[in-house]
Amino acid sequence: MVTFGNKLTVHGDIDEFLAVKDRLAAYMSSQPGYVRHEGLRHLGDERVFLELAVWEDAAAHQRAVRSEEFQALVKNLGPLATPEPALYETVEAATDAR
Repeated sequence: MVTFGNKLTVHGDIDEFLAVKDRLAAYMSSQPGYVRHEGLRHLGDERVFLELAVWEDAAAHQRAVRSEEFQALVKNLGPLATPEPALYETVEAATDAR
């Protein structure tokens, strides 16, 4: 498994950004190899978001982002936010011991 992390700093309209982000999340969640995702918003800066998505492997994620449909959706993000994307591998995991 790999985790895709993307810090997004919004410089456009936040509501429009959220709508684009929701369309991207819906598309990605329908792709082969997608496991789950979580969207976070910075408590100290309402314009900073963090998207975390778990994929079965890097190849599945790459197939999804190289598709024409993804490219058509993601082009709407550029005018609204600056992304900082990266793929990560798990080196440590813990569960709630309660």
